[in-house]
Amino acid sequence: MSLIRQLDVPHFMLLCGVHVAVLMLTPYRYWPLMMAAEAITQVPLAIACAPQWGLTWALLKPIPTLLLCAPIVYFFRKRTALLDRKAGVHVGLLLACALIVSVVVMANDMLLFSTIVYPAGTKPAHYDHLAAQWLLGNFLGILAVVPASLAVHRAVRANGWRDTLVKVSESRVALESACFIAPALAVLMWVGFSSPHLRGMVQVAMFLPVVWLALRHGWQGAAFGGTAASLALVGLMPQTYDHATIQAEVVIAFAISTMLLVGGRIEALDRKAERERQEVRTALALAQRNVHLGEMQLRMTAQALEQARETVRAGYSMMLGRLRHLQPAIDDGGYQRVALAAQDQLFGISDSLHPVVWRERGLPAALREGAVARMLDRAGLRYWCELQGQLSCLSSTVHLALYRMVCEAVSEGCSYKDVSDVCVRIRSGESEGRRWVIVSIVFQAHPMRLPHVRWEDLLPRLVRTTSGVGLKAIKDRAATFEGYARERTFPGGRRISWLMRDG
Repeated sequence: MSLIRQLDVPHFMLLCGVHVAVLMLTPYRYWPLMMAAEAITQVPLAIACAPQWGLTWALLKPIPTLLLCAPIVYFFRKRTALLDRKAGVHVGLLLACALIVSVVVMANDMLLFSTIVYPAGTKPAHYDHLAAQWLLGNFLGILAVVPASLAVHRAVRANGWRDTLVKVSESRVALESACFIAPALAVLMWVGFSSPHLRGMVQVAMFLPVVWLALRHGWQGAAFGGTAASLALVGLMPQTYDHATIQAEVVIAFAISTMLLVGGRIEALDRKAERERQEVRTALALAQRNVHLGEMQLRMTAQALEQARETVRAGYSMMLGRLRHLQPAIDDGGYQRVALAAQDQLFGISDSLHPVVWRERGLPAALREGAVARMLDRAGLRYWCELQGQLSCLSSTVHLALYRMVCEAVSEGCSYKDVSDVCVRIRSGESEGRRWVIVSIVFQAHPMRLPHVRWEDLLPRLVRTTSGVGLKAIKDRAATFEGYARERTFPGGRRISWLMRDG
């Protein structure tokens, strides 16, 4: 504090900012010790200047400034949400605390100044000018020290010193400050020193880094930018009492205060948006788990139908064996056809609930050789599937969702009865640690093959493999996996495509 006291000027009181920062960040049990230490350091100065400034001044001088600031800071720390563990720093309350402390410290300085005994013939002091300078100096000193200190303390408390240093080296705030803000302030200071007639304009222009960092990084950017701009502004000051510098400090103080409020609002909106994104991610994860549970239930139902199919086959075999024994000349061809039809129906229902090919050989085989591929081939449509990327990296839930959506899209595309060629293209990959898959199904009409398609046999079978909702079901399933779907028409056909994300 003694070193910082040497840097103080009446309109830039860094020591006031240090006092507030110390009270903000230290436990209450250390406050009496700090107040006593400050009072002790003031005693030699009071004794040395007592003959010149008077006994009253000497008695009041050792009263520590921390003692005056402590009740205000205690109220804002204890009774308000200034330092909230979850929401962070409340910038509005911080500025209110800074303003009240500035007024109280200014009033104390004015009281101390009014007790000075002046020699005869000395001009009276301009108390209004001094009050304005001290109020501005205290407020700007707090803005230059406290917000940046709180930002650093918040980062250290959340991550620890080692992780904080690592994050600072990778932080965009640090990068932009080192590469843009510091050089910009250095250039402005050089212009101010080399062209004294432009010094006032240069000092006012130093608020631009504050605005830039606040808009980019919230109130913490405004805090660090305000500290740098304040120090650069005072460093450019030609003399201790410079009227142009005081005017520039008013602009800087206003800019820092405004940008801290704007940055605080931006951070609050960012927290709200992040909370909403987290809620959306949670809802999507829950929906995906429900989809997985639904598929597992369908799989169990399909397996139960497979067992029922085996039971039906065994029952018909037993019944036909007994009929042959009772009536050897009976024609059992009709019974066998009925038995095969019942088994085929059970197999079709089981396969639509949970594809047998997918269970045995995976998604590529289900798309290329599954029930849909067989139905299209039997009906006279040309069908093929192109795969690109590592589909095996996707989860089984996404695999099943892809298969369901392909079936839904094929049924939707064939419902217009103007299709002869169906091409399924699937491409998967990974970016930013998350896997994705893009599916595109192209429907085209070939004039030679289109008249020979057996729609009356194909469409009822396709409908039984889908939900019957069509494109809306595809969009809903894609949205469940953080994607989207769309349909486009072009001369000679149409395309249904969608994007899905996994992980």
